[in-house]
Amino acid sequence: MATQTGTRADVDAMAQQLSNWGRWGPDDERGALNFITPEVSAAAAALVSDGVTVSCALELAKTPAADNPTPVMHFMTGAGDVSDQGRLRGLEATGDGFMISPHGMANTHIDALCHILDDGKMYNGFPASDVLSTGAERNSIMGLEQGISTRGVLLDIARVKGVDWLELGEGISVADLEAAEAAQGVTVRSGDILLIRTGRDSRREAEGAWPPFSGMAGLLMETLPWIREREVAILGCDGVSDMVPSNIEDSPLPIHHIIITYMGVHLIDNARLGPLGEACAERNRWEFLLTIAPLRLVGGTASPINPIAMF
Repeated sequence: MATQTGTRADVDAMAQQLSNWGRWGPDDERGALNFITPEVSAAAAALVSDGVTVSCALELAKTPAADNPTPVMHFMTGAGDVSDQGRLRGLEATGDGFMISPHGMANTHIDALCHILDDGKMYNGFPASDVLSTGAERNSIMGLEQGISTRGVLLDIARVKGVDWLELGEGISVADLEAAEAAQGVTVRSGDILLIRTGRDSRREAEGAWPPFSGMAGLLMETLPWIREREVAILGCDGVSDMVPSNIEDSPLPIHHIIITYMGVHLIDNARLGPLGEACAERNRWEFLLTIAPLRLVGGTASPINPIAMF
C-alpha cells in the first residue's frame, strides 16, 4: 500500500517549486482556470454524443454523522400539511430555506482560492487579511462566477485496482495515476477537470460513516508535480484529495496546502463518483463534458455544487 513520510520543510520546498504566483499576472484570481480557454471548452462540448447526464454530487447531508458534524439545516416556511400556510388569494404554495456550511467532508463543494492560507498569504501572494470577517475581497468563489464547462476525466483508481474501495489511509501515487490512464485509454491534458475515485461512497454505503481524520484514501504529495505538468484546471475526488493521515509532520493536508495556495487549483471535495464510474465503464469511455455552476456568492470561500457529466 503506497504511503509517504516527510516534514513541513518538504512541503514548503515543493510549494515553492510548484508555485504559480505571478504566472498569469500580479492581479490574477483564477489560477489554473486560465487553462480552460474557449477552445478547450468548445472541444469538450464536442464530446457529447448521446446526451446522457450524470450528477457527481452527494445529496445535501442533513443528518449528523461521524463525517458530518455540521449538518445542513433545512426548514420549511410553508407546507401543505398545515392548513392555510402560503395561501394568497386562493393560491397555495410551499417554501423552505437552507443553511449550509459547505466545507468539511460531507457535502460536495468547490473550494475558492482564499480557502487555504500559508504564512499570512493566499494564492498569488495576496495577504490573508484580504479575507475579512465579512467575506473574502480576493480569491473568492466569484472567480468562477461565469461557470465552468470543460473536459472531465475520471481516473477510477479503485476499479483499476480491482477493489470496491481503497483502504483507509492508502496513498495514490503517480504510478497509480498513469496505470489508470493506460487501463482506461485516456490521457489527462491541459484544461481538464481531473476526478479521482477511491470508492469512498461504496465503503460508506457498505460499512457506514467513519471519522474522516481517522483515515481516508487520497493522493500522495508526489503527484503534485505531475498535476502541474499536465496543467490540470480543477482537481476533484470522492474524498478530499489528500491522503489522511498525511504522515507529513506538521502538515495534515499537504495537497490542499500546495495545490490551492501555491498552484491556484480549485478543489472539488466529496464528489459522488460511483454512478459516474459505472457510466464510464458501460461506455468504456472515461472522458466527458463536465459543467459546474457555483453559486454567485460575493466574498464566499466555497460553494456547494452539483457537477454534471454529459456523454
